[in-house]
Amino acid sequence: QAQLMESGGGSVQTGGSLRLSCTTSGYTASYGYMAWFRQAPGNEREGVAAVYTPTDSTFYTASVKGRFTISQDKAKNTLYLQMNNLKPEDTAVYYCAADTVLGPEALDKNKYKLWGQGTQVTVSS
Repeated sequence: QAQLMESGGGSVQTGGSLRLSCTTSGYTASYGYMAWFRQAPGNEREGVAAVYTPTDSTFYTASVKGRFTISQDKAKNTLYLQMNNLKPEDTAVYYCAADTVLGPEALDKNKYKLWGQGTQVTVSS
């Protein structure tokens, strides 16, 4: 069964950077879309960024545009999320997800069936 595993979370101060990684047990291109979601305490899980793996087309939620970059290394079957200029409101558990979805659904959590276990990101002011 396909598996996703996140790593790279941690604690940083405002303005700092982190890079999250998501290793997959299969070829990233076979999933169609791969995405990063996050969930803060008391909040719903929200889509942060997604990539259409065959073409590298990317999608971002408005709050992270210009600060976060999603990318994939097909040779390593790994998805990344480079997070720069982090803010306290970015604090959350970050999850990697994969599935075959339609473009408009790329950041819809209800359309993804394969999930990682999550990694904590904490940004202090």
